[in-house]
Amino acid sequence: MEFSAKQLAEILNGETEGNPDVLVHKLAKIEEGVEGSLTFLANPQYTPYIYDTDASIVIVSSSFVAEKPVKATLIRVEDAYKGFATLLDYYNQIKSKKAGIEQPSFVAESATLGEEIYLGAFAYIGENAKIGNNVKIYPHCYIGDNVVIGDNTTLNSGVKIYSDCVIGSDCNIHSAVVIGGDGFGFAPNSANQYDKVAQIGNVIIEDHVEVGASSTIDRATLGSTIIRRGVKIDNLIQIAHNVEVGENTVIAAQTGIAGSTKIGKNCMIGGQVGIVGHLIIGDNVKIAAQSGIGSNLKDGEIVQGSPSFNIGEYKKSYVYFRKLPTLVDRIEKLENNGK
Repeated sequence: MEFSAKQLAEILNGETEGNPDVLVHKLAKIEEGVEGSLTFLANPQYTPYIYDTDASIVIVSSSFVAEKPVKATLIRVEDAYKGFATLLDYYNQIKSKKAGIEQPSFVAESATLGEEIYLGAFAYIGENAKIGNNVKIYPHCYIGDNVVIGDNTTLNSGVKIYSDCVIGSDCNIHSAVVIGGDGFGFAPNSANQYDKVAQIGNVIIEDHVEVGASSTIDRATLGSTIIRRGVKIDNLIQIAHNVEVGENTVIAAQTGIAGSTKIGKNCMIGGQVGIVGHLIIGDNVKIAAQSGIGSNLKDGEIVQGSPSFNIGEYKKSYVYFRKLPTLVDRIEKLENNGK
């Protein structure tokens, strides 16, 4: 697929500087640009590359001033990074513009399908499921009985959604995600074994949520596990039964959240964080990577460490920790001199 500089400028409401008819058919980093490629310059650190790149078109901010001749055609926009992101989204929409029902696939007679949906081969849609308009369901997806999926949502290949779960509109669920698997509920018995506790709740995911590949969100024991509007979940994340994640919270990879914990809105949770169950995490909380959270956190707290505490105090303590061998040597010398 080819685009001219003129076409791209129209999409971005930008201005062309150079040959408006030059064509591009691929994307590239500015330092790796070749003829026929499109790139961008947003970070001043990469400015030297714009004079040497072989890319045919470079998106730049309107404030960019060239100190030497630039052989590439420029498209000037208000913000080069946002402009390039807009083009990536535009390209992605074109690439994923699929429609129709491929075979073999299975759709229960009681299921309801919206308009302009795409259903890939080997997908399964269960009884009484309701699928919205313009939904994309890629091959090998499983959608259980009574599942509801809102408009414009995408389920990438291999997504599994268990019965009774609700997925909102404009969501993007990546490959191998499991939504609505059983929560980890077992009760010890007199024979020193564990009896399974039935998990009869569901998962509710609101609008504009993204869930990264191979993440799992467990169904509630009773009630719902809830992922609020705008939440962004990275790859390889475990969210346990009856957890609630507040609006616009972002969670980085390999984090685990134990059952019944409530996380506020606008939180930022780093990678490999562990959060124990039945906690309340306030709004606007920031948790540094690899932290262990064992107690409630108030609104606006910033913590680090395992067990975690205030990030400023953590950094001061870490300075002393690094000096610990030296301090021990000094103490031993003082004690020996005192004998």
